[in-house]
Amino acid sequence: MDLIEVSPTANPPVVKLMDFGKYKYQLQKKQSEAKKKQVVVAIKELKLRPNIEKHDLEVKLRSVKKFFEDGDKVKVTMQFRGRELSHRDLCEQQFQIILGQVAAQGGEIESQSRLMGNKIIALFNPEKKK
Repeated sequence: MDLIEVSPTANPPVVKLMDFGKYKYQLQKKQSEAKKKQVVVAIKELKLRPNIEKHDLEVKLRSVKKFFEDGDKVKVTMQFRGRELSHRDLCEQQFQIILGQVAAQGGEIESQSRLMGNKIIALFNPEKKK
């Protein structure tokens, strides 16, 4: 048995008589149980180009649906090259259409689309299950 100080700032200090080895073991068990219950959320990325074909987009949207079912976040990125940057307004319109399709697959938008250099990026969360 050990004498363990519970509250050193109290007046008088509070101590407890217990088996310190057993106490450390119980703390370790609680931490491992908490670790088992925690959920790790991964961020999956969907990379697109402005001139993506319809079928290619459908294939990517199927994978997005799978990501949402697994509970992962999805980052949608559209990258511009060369002259595509000069037609940014048309590409942004197409990106908004694609974002609507991603939302229809079961996602809710976490961060709105923002332009970063030659990319437009948006982040989606899976919808909460009721």
